[in-house]
Amino acid sequence: MNSRQPVPVVVLAGFLGSGKTTVLNHLLTHRGGTRIGVVVNDFGSIEVDAMSVAGRLGDSMVSLGGGCLCCAVDGSELDAYLEKLAAPAHRIDVIVIEASGLAEPQELIRMLMAGENPDVRYGGMVQVVDAAEFDATRRKHPETDRHLAVADLVVLNKTDRVDPAERARIEAVLDALCAPGTPRVGAEHGRIDPELLFDRRPWTETRGQLSFEDLLAQADGPGREQGPDCGPGHEHGPGHEHGPGCGHGRASHPHAAYESVEFTSREALSPRRFIDFLDRRPPGLYRIKGFVHFGVPGHGERYEVHAVGRFLRFAPGPWGRGGARLTQLVLIGSGIDAAGLLRDLEDCREPAPHELGPESMWGVLRYVARPGREPDRTEE
Repeated sequence: MNSRQPVPVVVLAGFLGSGKTTVLNHLLTHRGGTRIGVVVNDFGSIEVDAMSVAGRLGDSMVSLGGGCLCCAVDGSELDAYLEKLAAPAHRIDVIVIEASGLAEPQELIRMLMAGENPDVRYGGMVQVVDAAEFDATRRKHPETDRHLAVADLVVLNKTDRVDPAERARIEAVLDALCAPGTPRVGAEHGRIDPELLFDRRPWTETRGQLSFEDLLAQADGPGREQGPDCGPGHEHGPGHEHGPGCGHGRASHPHAAYESVEFTSREALSPRRFIDFLDRRPPGLYRIKGFVHFGVPGHGERYEVHAVGRFLRFAPGPWGRGGARLTQLVLIGSGIDAAGLLRDLEDCREPAPHELGPESMWGVLRYVARPGREPDRTEE
């Protein structure tokens, strides 16, 4: 039996010129040993965005030119492309769909949710916003408001091109347009932490033959970390790996911008209290990942939990043979109360899960994909 986990598919959306390709290239350059498959969808017959990333991925990229993915490609065709990328031979860890600037994110989400390929799963929608052209974009494309309302994570890009007062005004507008609790991260030149979207594997998993990271680091020359972003005055994002030749010490960089909180419990968690915790998660909490042990009769499986912003999903699966049944969670955020989060999770412990009835799992099961139905995306 194939025990391989489904490959998450992240939608990268935003209007023309917002910086989606820049964000994607940054993710590719700073992905560690993670293997990323990419679906690039340009609007028009000259696939400029595809050309800008093609040299990095080779056979791990599918390019769809000639129109918006949401209207030029039907669901079965998209399924075929995702099936190709998710094939075990490619060993892809995550797939990113860079949508056309004119695509409808809601339709892309619907297509992914309705897909029947068990080897992939929807992993959330990231909306890239151009801070310098925010008002002009909303005037020209009023549907921007609708797109922001369904985003799981908002990247406010080009923040270096607006002053603090203007940025604060834009952020207040975004707070009003986005669903409550939608996290937002500021970025310059598309530089966001890849850990907000996917796990980065250690370089040791890709060494042996030269990896993409090795080649990029060699191309950048000595004294610089992988990718074109590391130069004089460069500030690394969280999770930056200071390898040989990097020339940077961790103490000199603002890693405190993001915090990673880890929680482990050998005691089962109450499904109701844990769902309440997820419903009340603060806006700065960007990502939650890990495994949960509920121990409710009839639901003794290991529940993988994955959240990017408002997007939330559980996936039940078997426990490892001989492994302990425990909850292991990692929470990544900015400006979060780490101690408070840990206290809230401690309050989710359930000393007598065997006494709970099946109705206690209903909140969790809302977010489990079932054949023929879509899971609820998140609380509205």
